[in-house]
Amino acid sequence: MFTISLCMIVKNEEEVISRCLDSVHEIVDEINIIDTGSTDRTKEMVSLYTDRIFDFAWINDFSAARNFAFQQATSDYILWLDADDVFLEKDQLLLLEMKKTLDLNVDAVSMNYNLSFDEHNNVTSSLRRYRLVRKEKGFKWVGAVHEYLEVYGKLYDSEISVSHMPLTHEATRNLLIYESLVSSGKELSPRDLFYYANELMDHHRIEKAIEYYLQFLKTNQGWVEDNISACNKLADCYNQLGIKEQELTWVLNALAYGIPRPETCCRLAFISLEKNEISNAIYWYKQALENVEKTVLSLQNHACSTWLPHLQLVVCYDRIGEYRLAYYHNQKALEYCPKDHRMIHNKSYLEKIINS
Repeated sequence: MFTISLCMIVKNEEEVISRCLDSVHEIVDEINIIDTGSTDRTKEMVSLYTDRIFDFAWINDFSAARNFAFQQATSDYILWLDADDVFLEKDQLLLLEMKKTLDLNVDAVSMNYNLSFDEHNNVTSSLRRYRLVRKEKGFKWVGAVHEYLEVYGKLYDSEISVSHMPLTHEATRNLLIYESLVSSGKELSPRDLFYYANELMDHHRIEKAIEYYLQFLKTNQGWVEDNISACNKLADCYNQLGIKEQELTWVLNALAYGIPRPETCCRLAFISLEKNEISNAIYWYKQALENVEKTVLSLQNHACSTWLPHLQLVVCYDRIGEYRLAYYHNQKALEYCPKDHRMIHNKSYLEKIINS
């Protein structure tokens, strides 16, 4: 069995830090907390779990703080979490089992990162991140914001999930860091161009977001999943601007980067449905259900590969009078969302038609 050092950077996390540490403190062998300037009770609360509390002067650079945190670790492997992350009970058990069974030649372990949930506790968006790494490899964090851990060697994709459960959101922090970098004359990497565009879009600065998505794509150096996401985001931008032709153009551009992802398929299907091109819509919604890659590291909108295509196929088949097929897909959608009022209404409506 190997040992684990938990390394976290925190600031003013009194509302969530105990919840996070309660979910993991009995599993890890060491807890290192790097405080970047808390003015609340964070340190006091953390001291109930560990005396390994270090101060780090905040310099608008997440990688610098995380690399400092990793330097404090003394165990075989390093685990990192944010204060508003938790291991649910089933994932605690999986992590404990991994401590007993993991091949110690593994250099880095990825885990699911569940970012949001619906009212039925279905995961609605997630991605994979490398959470557990071998200390002796000396892996480093890269990027001032939206940082990533640069890993290599023997990698393992686990079934363990970390659940992100924030109570609040720092709305402008990342945007301000990027704007500071731009105003200082620093040249943004392709990855930073992409994430800066995301921040701009999230803050409804649509025209400027378009500018930076285009800059990102023109570098031809982006990760393929980010390229696809940028195309879909550009489609969203032009949709918000009411420019339908450009919306379609950018959805189609996403196809140039590989097999259509479920989100792209759903976009093409909806555009076809708006034009009443039912057979095309049916084709693309079915593709959304088939084109699922479970181990991809990029952000996944799970609705686009689960209940949403089924629900939209109900609409498609209803329009062409294929009520039994519509009923079938409504039942499949209900498996994901058994209390959804739309699906419950569809069930009653379709049963009346079929039975008559």
